[in-house]
Amino acid sequence: MTKIVKVECTPVSTPLKKPVIMPNTRITSIDSVVLKLTCDDGTVGFSDSGDTSSWYRGELQESIMGMIQQVIAPRILLGEDPRCIEKIVAKMDLLVRDNNQAKATVDFALHDLKGKLLGVPVYELLGGRTIEAARQGWVLSAGKPEDVAAEAKRAKDIGFALFKMKIGYGTIQDDIDMVHAVRETVGPDAYLTIDANGFWSYEKALHIIRKIDSAGLDLIEQPLAHWDIEGMARLRAAVKTPIYADESAQELHNLKEIIDRRAADGLFIKLQKAGGLVKSQRWLTMARLAGLPVHCGCMIGSGLEHSPSAHLWTANEWATQGLNESIGPLMIHGTMESKNIAPGTDIALNIPRFEAGLCYPNEGLGFGIDLNEAFLVSNKTTGKNGFVVEL
Repeated sequence: MTKIVKVECTPVSTPLKKPVIMPNTRITSIDSVVLKLTCDDGTVGFSDSGDTSSWYRGELQESIMGMIQQVIAPRILLGEDPRCIEKIVAKMDLLVRDNNQAKATVDFALHDLKGKLLGVPVYELLGGRTIEAARQGWVLSAGKPEDVAAEAKRAKDIGFALFKMKIGYGTIQDDIDMVHAVRETVGPDAYLTIDANGFWSYEKALHIIRKIDSAGLDLIEQPLAHWDIEGMARLRAAVKTPIYADESAQELHNLKEIIDRRAADGLFIKLQKAGGLVKSQRWLTMARLAGLPVHCGCMIGSGLEHSPSAHLWTANEWATQGLNESIGPLMIHGTMESKNIAPGTDIALNIPRFEAGLCYPNEGLGFGIDLNEAFLVSNKTTGKNGFVVEL
């Protein structure tokens, strides 16, 4: 039996070429955790947690590494057959409450490892390929209406299928003006959305949405706090624009409550939020049962962080009908196509191909990613130490 004999975590900080602006938040660099799982035959699987966030998931580099080092590695991973992913995920849910980003980071590395051991890409583990490439949405950082509109125009010219705006650059009126400026720029047929990240109160959301209803947005993502499912249902009944849940939609019981209360027209998934690929497939099945469309976001991350969603969004048939907004590598490097990313500047040496508004998963074994060891050394988070736990 193949077994895991070493677990290693490295904290990594990656600067962004352009800041991402949201309410009370200005992201200039991302702090993530790179995990390596080594088997007794020398095979190594790895993953990248993506950006950690105190306000979105409540997890930091320290919490992810601490949970893996103190609980998941010694009590679950070491000595276990890495191909038994379902068993390992069940044990993580039994022994670890919440901490889905930590669990997802482990799940990702296990899938990479299993693909390498079986000699197949991860998308083959997820049911095989349904489409060649996933349609991509472009995420627009909050800003002056004319600047955001100009960026949306560039994204449309590249071939992106959706344009998502963030709020919080200035006043409420600035957000309203931004929506109308972008709509005027991209035209009436473009797929246009806005993400409030749960920062609006019910009254504020109702006021703003009624002001922008005329812009014909295709959806508004998470207008209210994650816990306010009742408020989401009331808001959905009071406005024309479809309401999608992100922060509210984490575990399966959250999805059931959203479905039962008719609180959303659709859902956003982030694989880290759901807890990995195994739990994301269950999540997508429940969304499909309820007839709720799903788009895929990201935590902002490297080519390695993006790879799990790239493989899932070309395999899962329900997922392929939605858009994949997991564009972390492009956001990091300030470009709209991967060909413009300088070699050696990412955690992944071979970033999945982003081209003309589409993303293609790598074709190699596992995620098909070659790890940039030099980048891990030069971008190790200052003042923080990783760890190695061995059998």
